[in-house]
Amino acid sequence: MIVLGVESSCDETSVAIVKDGKEILSNVVSSQIDIHKEYGGVVPEIASRCHTERITLVFEEALKAANLEPKDIDLVAVTQGPGLIGALLIGIGAAQAFAYAHKIPIIGVNHIAGHIYANNIENDLKFPLLSLVVSGGHTELVLMKAHNDFEVLGQTLDDAVGETYDKVGRVINVEYPGGPVIDKMAFLGEDTYNFPRVYLDKQGFDFSFSGLKSAVINFVHNKNQRNEEINKYDLARSFQESVTDVLVYKTYEAAKKYNVKQIIIAGGVAANKGLREKLLNTITDFEICMPSIKYCTDNAAMIAICGYYAQDKLDKQFEIDGMPNLDL
Repeated sequence: MIVLGVESSCDETSVAIVKDGKEILSNVVSSQIDIHKEYGGVVPEIASRCHTERITLVFEEALKAANLEPKDIDLVAVTQGPGLIGALLIGIGAAQAFAYAHKIPIIGVNHIAGHIYANNIENDLKFPLLSLVVSGGHTELVLMKAHNDFEVLGQTLDDAVGETYDKVGRVINVEYPGGPVIDKMAFLGEDTYNFPRVYLDKQGFDFSFSGLKSAVINFVHNKNQRNEEINKYDLARSFQESVTDVLVYKTYEAAKKYNVKQIIIAGGVAANKGLREKLLNTITDFEICMPSIKYCTDNAAMIAICGYYAQDKLDKQFEIDGMPNLDL
C-alpha cells in the first residue's frame, strides 16, 4: 500500500511517500528555520505564507523522487493537529485538493502520534510500549498496548521541554532554536550550578519545567546584577542534567510499573544527545529505540506511517478540519 503523507503543523513543509508503513520512497522537507531565526522563534503568519509558497513544489518533488504518479497513491494522510492553525490549514487544503482531484481516500492524523510512529521506520514497535514524547510543545509519557491505542500516563503541567530549552537559550543569548545549541554546549561544561530537579510526585508521571526555567533566569539575572561571570558551558550542562535526570527517572519508573517490552522516544527533543545517552546508560533492562536524528524533527514520512496504521478510521473522507489543540 502506498501512502502519501503531508506535514505542515509548524515551520516545516513536508510531503513523503511510504510503502506498507515501512519503506520510505521519498521524504521531502522544506525547513523555515533560517527565516524564523531572525525573530527568535516561529512567527505563525510567516510560517503560513512560506507553506503556501512551497507546498505545491514539495508535492511535485516527493512524487518525482519516488518515481510515482498520483494514480499510484492508495491513501493520503495529513497532519490534522496539534499545531499552528494557519500552517495546518495549508497542508490540509493541499492534501484534500490532491486527494479529491485523484479520487484517493484521505485521513487526518495526530502530529504527536506521527512522531511516535517515526520509530517504526528503522525498528519494529513491540507492544506494550512506552513512548517518551519530547518536543517544543509537548512532554508526555504515553502507553501503547496496540497500534493507535494511546494512553497518556503523564504530561507537563506547564512548559514543554523544547520550549524550556529555547527560553533558556534566549536568556544566555544563543541563536534560535536554542535546544540543539545548548545540547552541544553541555558536552563542553560541567554540572556545577546544581539547578533543581523537579520530580513533583515521584510516584506520578507528570512533569513541570517552569520552575527550572525560572531558576535559570533568576540565576543569570542575579549574576549579571553583581557583574559576576557565568560559564555558559557549565550553565548549559547544569540545565541539561536537571532536565534529563527527571525525564529518564520518570520514564524508567513508568516502564517498570507497566512492564513494557520497549521504550521509545519521540519528538524534536528526541534528537538531544544528552538525553539519548542518559537513557541508554541508565536504563539497561529494557529495549530502547530511538529514531535517527533526521526522523526526530517534523517530517511527512512519520505522518504517512501513522496514516497507514489508522486505516480503520477512514470515515471522514474529504471532511478534515484543522485542530490546533488536538489531543492524542
